[in-house]
Amino acid sequence: MNKDTIYKPLLAITMGDPAGIGPEIAVKAFADTHIHNICRPVLIGHIPSIEKILKITGIKLSVNEIGSIKEYNNSQNVLNIINIKSTNNDIEYGKVSAFAGEIAFKAVKHAIDLALKKEVDGTVTGPINKESINKAGYKFSGHTEIYAHYTGTEKYAMLLVDDDFRVIHVTTHVSLRKAIDMIKKERILEVIQLLNKGLIDIGIKQPRIGVAGLNPHAGDGGLFGDEEIKEIKPAILEAQKIGINAEGPLSPDTLFSLASGGKFDGCVAMYHDQGHIPFKLLGFTWDKERNTMKSVRGVNITLGLPIIRTSVDHGTAFEIAGKGIASSDALINAIEYAVKLCKN
Repeated sequence: MNKDTIYKPLLAITMGDPAGIGPEIAVKAFADTHIHNICRPVLIGHIPSIEKILKITGIKLSVNEIGSIKEYNNSQNVLNIINIKSTNNDIEYGKVSAFAGEIAFKAVKHAIDLALKKEVDGTVTGPINKESINKAGYKFSGHTEIYAHYTGTEKYAMLLVDDDFRVIHVTTHVSLRKAIDMIKKERILEVIQLLNKGLIDIGIKQPRIGVAGLNPHAGDGGLFGDEEIKEIKPAILEAQKIGINAEGPLSPDTLFSLASGGKFDGCVAMYHDQGHIPFKLLGFTWDKERNTMKSVRGVNITLGLPIIRTSVDHGTAFEIAGKGIASSDALINAIEYAVKLCKN
């Protein structure tokens, strides 16, 4: 037997916001035999919310509350859960609240602590609501910033993955005006290096990286802005000097088409929506007859951390929470990537 056959990493999976679809996609993933075949999953969440969604979905899982990882039950029909207690055990679906934010945040913090103590091999996060988190008193703009803060990480970036299409961001949760001011050679080079290492970590031996420009037509030689000339191109040249196969700056309206066709293993986007829009166009499929998302694919990997963290790349979907129709595709993908990173 080789290592890949017998090695099943232990993963801490956070439930996400209990008022959203997090509990539903969690129980659907835990009910999937494939997940138990590749890892040992432990949910960190809110037992009343899990029991409520089990009744709604009709999924048959035995909820096993554990106080520590040592109490893990290896049976496939068991949902091992570390309970995050709350004074409100009946969270209302689709509503922003401090109660929900408190549960979601504490679950994430607990997962980080377990990983830092090496009690788990990696972490996977369900969707949180930023407003609820802030209502609970935790002033963070998202998962990535929470992980960076509690792991003491200064150099990090968000990598989005859907099959062979991969996008990393130079800036994320800031205003567009501030993002433009943050486009500097040092940060761009840092992100190119993070992407190159991340691609190697998921098994790509010689990554090909395409770097987007900031402006229309990548500035068109300075006609539409000079960030490409002053900041982006110098960063690419520096990356090439240290052996990274990076190309650009390329016009954003063609880079992502080239990448989806296989020319690049990963793309560097300059700001949040520049990377998220093409990514979600490929990974999210709308069902107009049912008036809901038919499939929601895509994994968010935080690069640069001392621990493994993957996540779904969709929100809490308050509008369909508690209806039993949420897709667990993205969470299953996120778990698969966490396993891949653990093995590498």
